[in-house]
Amino acid sequence: MQKIYLDNGATSFPKAPTVGKSIYDYIENCGCSVNRSTYNEAFHVEDTVFETRELLCDLFNFSNPENVVFTKNITESLNTILKGFLTSGDHVIVSSMEHNAIMRPLTNLQGSGIEFSKVSCSNKGDLNPINIEQHIKSNTKAIIMTHCSNVCGTILPIKEIGEICKKHNLFFIVDSAQSAGVLNIDMMNFNIDCLCFTGHKSLLGPQGIGGFLIKDKFNALVSPLIEGGTGSLSEKENQPNYMPDKFEGGTPNTLGIIGLNSALKYIKNIGIENIHKKEMQLTNIFLKELKQFKDLRIIGHDDCTSRSSTISIELPNMDMGEFSYKLSKEFNISTRCGLHCAPSAHKTLGTLPNGTIRFSIGYFNTEDHINYTLDALRKLLT
Repeated sequence: MQKIYLDNGATSFPKAPTVGKSIYDYIENCGCSVNRSTYNEAFHVEDTVFETRELLCDLFNFSNPENVVFTKNITESLNTILKGFLTSGDHVIVSSMEHNAIMRPLTNLQGSGIEFSKVSCSNKGDLNPINIEQHIKSNTKAIIMTHCSNVCGTILPIKEIGEICKKHNLFFIVDSAQSAGVLNIDMMNFNIDCLCFTGHKSLLGPQGIGGFLIKDKFNALVSPLIEGGTGSLSEKENQPNYMPDKFEGGTPNTLGIIGLNSALKYIKNIGIENIHKKEMQLTNIFLKELKQFKDLRIIGHDDCTSRSSTISIELPNMDMGEFSYKLSKEFNISTRCGLHCAPSAHKTLGTLPNGTIRFSIGYFNTEDHINYTLDALRKLLT
């Protein structure tokens, strides 16, 4: 029985074809620590790390590779920014579609005198930018928002939100976990001050690597979350204040960076417009057939308008976990069920407390995968 992987919203599978080999080659043939050695292999790896920063700049239209910071994931990136920037009395704005990577740090920060307002989205996950301005207060410092819902795939209008931030002199922080590598993100033209990313989803890299790109003006106001050895200014016991060392205390995940480097080159070669086109072709096929089922409800948009390739369905009077398990056990189809670490989004979509079953289509899926999955759904629902 063939394996059908439709859980790319959790992590992409398979990875870009060159990722595994590049990591293996580093383990077997290199063996060095970045910024801490003075031999040929170390210099080569340091060049690769810097090249990875440049590749990310190229992908997101950002001009300063020194301001590309690596972390272990986007959750660490968001925590670094939120906890390093906000102070008592500050206020920020989020949407009602946010992941817990944003909501949990902000909820924790409420205990330190930080406030947030949540802009309501529609029951399809859409956000009207006009509704943001009524939440802006005299102490509002930033808008923090996801680009694309990890539950239903609805895309939020970050370009328009960036214009609002510029108009009101607010910083704009974007969570690109579900969009980087498949949707166009232009930091300069979208007025994004800090773009947080993860490497293992649509960027097609390994787990354990993420980061953020941050503009100078905003960077000057953010303190590091982690401090430690950097291989620089080792005679001093305070953290360097220059980039990227300011935020990169401790040995980095060099394996992850090398794997991400290979994935970014693969994406650059294919082109994100071609990746997006293929994913949406498959999404269109899937949605068109799902609408023929009487016993399920498509959550969010039921066409390809303002959405990604992440599709959630609700099955009335059925347990989402049990149904997802049957897809795996009987048909070897991998999906994700439940609340997807985004209870606020599920509340907005009207899918609390049971959640949904999520099918997240990736670049390496095929039309045969989609048709096989549709046949499996027909068998289970008839």
